[in-house]
Amino acid sequence: MRNLKMIVRYDGTEFCGWQTQPGVRTVQQTVEQAIQSITQETRVRANCSGRTDAGVHAIGQVFNFYTGTRLDGATLVKAVNAKLPDDVAVTSCEEAGQAFDANRDAVKKLYRYVINDTRIPDPFQRRYAWQPRRRVDTERMHRAAQCLLGRHDFRCFETQWPNRLSSVRTIKHIAVTRHDDCAWVEVEADGFLYNMVRAITGTLYLIGHNYWPEEKMRDVLEGMDRREAGPTAPPQGLFLVRVTY
Repeated sequence: MRNLKMIVRYDGTEFCGWQTQPGVRTVQQTVEQAIQSITQETRVRANCSGRTDAGVHAIGQVFNFYTGTRLDGATLVKAVNAKLPDDVAVTSCEEAGQAFDANRDAVKKLYRYVINDTRIPDPFQRRYAWQPRRRVDTERMHRAAQCLLGRHDFRCFETQWPNRLSSVRTIKHIAVTRHDDCAWVEVEADGFLYNMVRAITGTLYLIGHNYWPEEKMRDVLEGMDRREAGPTAPPQGLFLVRVTY
């Protein structure tokens, strides 16, 4: 059996997240069915780098699967895409070692959260950005975010803690930047907790409005209490951008 690594991008709006669930449309089930229709195999399991939630998008989601097909990567990409709906597409396929695991072998992942903060909402961004209709101060947000760099217990940004054996993670890069009418919150870490990026964004949003001082972010981190952090930002602004191995 070959172990193949695929990169896929998708618009998460109409999906109930990545993971297969009974009775709902998911990215995993959609991708697996497309691959099965090409390989004629009865069971294909797409093992992804990390599950995305309902409404969350991906530019560079990675998954691996075992197959007996002899089709080369380029042919598989073309054939699978012909079977996929318009809101999901495979961008590459390559051979991986037998032991490669898209989830366990990931060294870091980069997420981007997009806030369109113009006073008049953009109907063309309603699926791909949070549109709170209030301008944020990205420089304040960026300065406040820097205390999150490094290895910390991030339970204050985890929904329904505890969801994992440990809530300790290492953030390797975090930045808030302005791109015309949008603010981007980018976070790269060795792993993420449930709703972690969206909770960080919600907290930074309040700081960006001068509702909270910049020092509030460090207080929230050290307090380790989700109730002290900001709201969970809505899902449509979040993108999984890149996975590094």
